[in-house]
Amino acid sequence: MFSFFRKKAPTEPSPATPTPSAVTPAVVPPVELAVPPPAAVPVRQGWMDKLKNGLRKTGSSIATVFTGTQIDDALYEELEAALLMADTGVKATTHLLADLKRRVKDSKTTDPAAVKGLLADAITELLTPLQKPLVIGEHKPTVIMVAGVNGAGKTTSIGKLTRHLAQGGASVLLAAADTFRAAAREQLAVWADRNTVEIITQQGGDPAAVSFDAVTAGRARGRDVVLVDTAGRLPTQLHLMEELRKIKRVVQKADPTSPHEVLLVIDGNTGQNALMQVKAFDETLGLTGLIITKLDGTAKGGVICAIAREKPVPIYFIGVGEKLEDLETFNAREFAQALLT
Repeated sequence: MFSFFRKKAPTEPSPATPTPSAVTPAVVPPVELAVPPPAAVPVRQGWMDKLKNGLRKTGSSIATVFTGTQIDDALYEELEAALLMADTGVKATTHLLADLKRRVKDSKTTDPAAVKGLLADAITELLTPLQKPLVIGEHKPTVIMVAGVNGAGKTTSIGKLTRHLAQGGASVLLAAADTFRAAAREQLAVWADRNTVEIITQQGGDPAAVSFDAVTAGRARGRDVVLVDTAGRLPTQLHLMEELRKIKRVVQKADPTSPHEVLLVIDGNTGQNALMQVKAFDETLGLTGLIITKLDGTAKGGVICAIAREKPVPIYFIGVGEKLEDLETFNAREFAQALLT
């Protein structure tokens, strides 16, 4: 499907298409691909089923709150407890309860079951500012730097993201800048092979140097996207966080306008710790977007509400499994409905 990223439509068609042998390559105007084709609808429905299954544990605990016979203080107290248990956080929970009470009053609702629908509306409104498409085409190549702690699913998410981009017609070049972890280069190479894309790698090379070479190669080869896989690290590992700053500085030397996107991959199972990661990495790198992984099993999902309230960095993608297709664009309404199913 094409809804995962957006390219701006050209105002008028080009009179002629330059040949590959032209001395000066043409600047290809971005193309609008924001609306998915009709064939994507059943695919999206299948994704919704996966998301609902992934968040079923959280949804069932919240849904039980609305099985009573009246809307009273006890209901709101139970809901507050359920939201906090879902890792929604104090600030987001307080906001949602106040918003929900207003909606109940305005609608004159007396049925507890109907309150769940109003809560879905409140969550949707809270999360909608995080719903933003990834833009490809304003720069060539679009340089995307990806960070995350060890175990968050960073390299796997890069493989899935590569599939999305390639399916949308974008040519991708991978940079194996995670030189700290022994198997990282080999793991990324497997994803490159699965997606039939090129990879820039150096055995034991400096991460910043690998990133520089990849951006340079991406420009020379006319690639649409360069994806830079950085080493996993904890925000408390200051020397490694400084390495991220170095990678960003060196990438800017290869292309002063880059990196165009700085994404953080966070594990949906880590609760409020995920919010702390967003804050720390944003301070270090200036995040432009998030990928939330592992929204299945024990994942509570409410942390996305906490992020929306306390550090509203856009969420480009969410993932619910290990397969290549188990990564999709974030949609606020879909997530709210899945969370309360």
